[in-house]
Amino acid sequence: MDRVRIAAHAKLNLLLRILAREAPAGYHQIETAFALLELADELVVTRTAAGEVSVRVNGPDLGPPEQNLAVRAARAVLEAAGHTFGVAIELTKRIPVQAGLGGGSSDAAAALHAVNALAGNAVPRHELFHFATRLGADVAFFASGAPAALAWGRGERLFRLPAPPAAPALVALALPPLAVATPDAYGWWDDMHPEPAARGPLLLDADAFTGWGSIGRLGGNDFEIPVFGKHPPLRALYERLAGTHPNWVRLCGSGSAVAAVYANVALRDDAAMVLGEKHQRLIKTATRSVAAPGPEAG
Repeated sequence: MDRVRIAAHAKLNLLLRILAREAPAGYHQIETAFALLELADELVVTRTAAGEVSVRVNGPDLGPPEQNLAVRAARAVLEAAGHTFGVAIELTKRIPVQAGLGGGSSDAAAALHAVNALAGNAVPRHELFHFATRLGADVAFFASGAPAALAWGRGERLFRLPAPPAAPALVALALPPLAVATPDAYGWWDDMHPEPAARGPLLLDADAFTGWGSIGRLGGNDFEIPVFGKHPPLRALYERLAGTHPNWVRLCGSGSAVAAVYANVALRDDAAMVLGEKHQRLIKTATRSVAAPGPEAG
């Protein structure tokens, strides 16, 4: 293959607990549960003769290519494969940036698999996961291909879960747009917990993830209090979304999107109509119950 196409799906954090802050590095240990959304970016990766990586983005400005996680992922695979070729990445962005939906991490995982496919899968799967862990906290989940998983540590310790049933979902973003950088969100949490106490145990039963009603009762997202405190319009948006009677509603990761899951499409669409598009941007999507597709010739 000289050219592959791959989808990079967004994610939801079904619950998210910050367990501890590591010293002296300042990294945070978390406990979370992931689920994929149908909402996805798309990468088209083409083999080139030069041993370099180029990227063209259809969508918002993502900053210098050197900071792009998909570029860094591609370079890691090319180096491991012996730099026998280069790649040109065309990235179509549909996942909002800095919204807590994992777009950049998902792009990185997709690039790992796409470039490895062009290299004839020269890099073993376990080595790809090592690359994923080094690239970012959520990349390992996306690289696993699982539709749902529990995660611990910095997100690199994963336990696959049977995915809950696919269900209609609504992602809401405040207008004017807000951007919440993950380091800022952790900093706000640290400010509220200068000496964080040990967290109590939480019993996670796999059966609790079989339905959206039980998932909605599992627990919250520890970022909600600090992020909502810094951004009252986001709190107001969350409250409006919660008022549309979803089975599940949470801040997405560290923000700035909030999302809800509904029992059926009619309820989701009614919620979108009630909220309207005047004060928020709404994205209709659904959760996935099957694994993310891998690279396809394209």
